[in-house]
Amino acid sequence: MENVDKMYDLLNSIKVTEENREIVEEIKGLLATENYFEALRKIRELKEKEQEAKENEEEIIENEEEIEEGTYPRALSNQELEEHFIGLLLENPKLIMKYYFLFDICMFEDEEMLNIYKSVLYNEGAKYSSEQAKNGFNFSKDSEEVYHLKNELVKEVQDKNYDVEKIFVELKKLFILRKAYIETPEINIQDKILEITNYKLYDKMSVEEVENTIEQVNVTQKFKQSVLSDNLVEFLENSENELANGLSYPFPILTEVFKGIRKGETTAFAMPSNSGKSRITIDIAAYTALLHKKKVLVISNEMSEEKMKLCLITTIINNPDIQKLHGYNIHVSEGELLEFKFKPDKKKDAKLDEQGYILKEEKETQKQFIKRLSKISSDFNNVIAAIEWASKQIKNSIYFINITDHTNDELKKVIINYYYKEHIEYVFYDTLKTDTDNIGNPEEIKRTATILSNLAQNFNIFICSTLQLAESATSPINLNVNDLAVSRTVKEVLDTLCLIKQISRDNLEEYEYSLNEVDTEFFDLEKSDNPDVRYYACVVDKNRAGAKPKLVFKLNLAYNSWVELGYLRLKQK
Repeated sequence: MENVDKMYDLLNSIKVTEENREIVEEIKGLLATENYFEALRKIRELKEKEQEAKENEEEIIENEEEIEEGTYPRALSNQELEEHFIGLLLENPKLIMKYYFLFDICMFEDEEMLNIYKSVLYNEGAKYSSEQAKNGFNFSKDSEEVYHLKNELVKEVQDKNYDVEKIFVELKKLFILRKAYIETPEINIQDKILEITNYKLYDKMSVEEVENTIEQVNVTQKFKQSVLSDNLVEFLENSENELANGLSYPFPILTEVFKGIRKGETTAFAMPSNSGKSRITIDIAAYTALLHKKKVLVISNEMSEEKMKLCLITTIINNPDIQKLHGYNIHVSEGELLEFKFKPDKKKDAKLDEQGYILKEEKETQKQFIKRLSKISSDFNNVIAAIEWASKQIKNSIYFINITDHTNDELKKVIINYYYKEHIEYVFYDTLKTDTDNIGNPEEIKRTATILSNLAQNFNIFICSTLQLAESATSPINLNVNDLAVSRTVKEVLDTLCLIKQISRDNLEEYEYSLNEVDTEFFDLEKSDNPDVRYYACVVDKNRAGAKPKLVFKLNLAYNSWVELGYLRLKQK
């Protein structure tokens, strides 16, 4: 009873609004029917939302106060940095020969510091400052107060081991950000500019990289962005739709021959149209994020956010390795999720369709239907529990951006922006194509691949792309680089390349596989009555790490299930 009383106390502490009134009443009903576990879950959700709203309100007030206090928000304010720089100039006016700001970007927040800076240009450092440095500036105003302030600034830096080069660079970065901030009318872009100072690697960024990042922020805003792993439950319920070896792939043999997913490298999986390029992208990306706990970025010019999100949910609930983490052994297809089809624990509990799925009742709202499903279907509850777990585990881990109609320069800036902003080192690009400036010229694909390869090496990140494989008559086991739909020269800049194609059901008896590359025991590719079950040949066409085997995958795209069976070969006659 004591715990129940605490739940009532928690509920009473929540401010009832028009938005949460219905949920509060629902919680009261749950408490009345002694459904304490569900009641506590909903109370916690309400408290979290209430706390989040409070924090947002406090942030708005704090930002308003910042604007009132100074010319710039707090993120762009640094009085101490300005004073140290001016103090160093006054102590050694010769420094103005090298360390000066052009009028266009001279954005001192403190008017007194700006006035003394002009004094250094025209008085203390007059014989050292160039005409270029003075251009645009007027003379300073002098007074007894200014004289005393100069003395104080010099005393502050005397006998201190300040690095003028570092201070100048940091101040110049700040000036560039201030200029961009006040010249940008859009609030959302202003916020993104402020975020740059919080980038994990901001301290390591050069002046030029800050300038480029500001441009990247402007470019990135034109594309649809999201955190793909956010709000998975809400999405489903709404019915709207540096070691020698790197991280492991979901595939043991590929992990061994490629030495894993290694930063600094580019890899590509080439497949024909509608064969599952986006699905294998999500499979490897989810594996990297969940099992290796790494932030990843998925860039797509093929599938929308909604389709990618549905594919991610399908992968989370059906992938055996991920199931071991969330603890729910469930088997639900993408089609069942999309159509919201679930079976009851007991057939007598609901009206069912011909396939045994629970039917939505006439005039029943989606919310009511969900509530009813939670009472009679373990499958539904397990799906929700699994993706709730995933949302908590991978919050802000799988970032997504859809960039249709983009140039190579925009693609490059997007990747660099996410690298600096979130320190993302694993990027998945679906599908590698020529940019909009070179549509129709397949040779230009090498230029795009070269840009990605340079990014991977320069920033020590892993970039995995998908490629288009031509619809050719080549048998799956004999695929080669000539079967690419794009220029085969793209192979030259890749570190690894896999060519993947379905083995026709009519030809399955021609193939066999072994668990080891050199083996005496071989297994047949068994035909399945399920049309969704397929076998794909995977020919490793390029591998800088060494071996280039031919493998076979058994997959079911309905469940986004990819199983690496072993080494493929034609049966010996």
